[in-house]
Amino acid sequence: MIDLIRLRTFRAVLAAGSVHAAAESLGYTPSAVSQQLQALQKDTGLELFTRNGRGLAPTGVARRFAEEADRLLGQAARLEALAVDLREGRTGSLVISHIASVGVTWIPSVVAALSDEFRDLRLDLRLWEAVQGRDDDVDVEICVAHRDLPARPGFDVEALLTEPYVAVVPRGHPLAGRQAVDLEELAVERWVDNDLTLGTCRLILLEACAAAGFTPGFQYETQDYGAAVALVAAGVGITVMPRLSFSSVRADPAQVVAVELGGTALRRTIVLRTRGSLCESPAVGTVRHVLRGLAGPAGVTPPRDVTV
Repeated sequence: MIDLIRLRTFRAVLAAGSVHAAAESLGYTPSAVSQQLQALQKDTGLELFTRNGRGLAPTGVARRFAEEADRLLGQAARLEALAVDLREGRTGSLVISHIASVGVTWIPSVVAALSDEFRDLRLDLRLWEAVQGRDDDVDVEICVAHRDLPARPGFDVEALLTEPYVAVVPRGHPLAGRQAVDLEELAVERWVDNDLTLGTCRLILLEACAAAGFTPGFQYETQDYGAAVALVAAGVGITVMPRLSFSSVRADPAQVVAVELGGTALRRTIVLRTRGSLCESPAVGTVRHVLRGLAGPAGVTPPRDVTV
């Protein structure tokens, strides 16, 4: 078992660049810091530092070891904070990971409801696209269902919304007056990309285009929905995105129009995954209640062949 105090001392030395600087920041003596380093190297069987004149130089092994140490120390810090919250009668903390479009359209209402009901609740909000479901300490996750979605053993899963994609076109575009268009009709258009991470939503789009017999020609590549819609407003091309994503942009209707794509092939399902051990948590119950209301019963379509 690795001692956390020794691990923190190691990270302090690595960050400060010397034993003396680390000792000063930690409030230890230099000899105590050196003893902690020696004990950690003995515990792990790793050579973490080598002599460099009168100082120490980290080895390559030390830097790799530090990456995992940071994760462990972060989890320990969150556990310590939770213990303090519970000891002092506060509600605790909640880590919520969400996709970008939900962050603008739904998360403000979720946070407002939690703030009203649980004033001492500590919230950690994370962008799902930035971590791609790799954050092990997440409590609530709002993401897009797909066969490649990383598994969450021990989590409860609920489909919130199955929604269509829309084609965003300039106000004067020939398709702007249509109620719906077929995906194949967009094959000849100049496309504006809008996906920062080339993630699940883009993969769903590419698979639907492949099934329709073409590959979209992304002539302009941007990294967010807002920038893509701004290019459409400038008249340089069209872009395709989920309906909720378009809502998150709050585009000027005098400049662009969102036309729904017909058929059933191009859909995404937003799912809510919550840690099973928190199923009785009042805060998680509030999150579920608010999200269900925002998604709306009319918008929920049972997904077919969806892995969550």
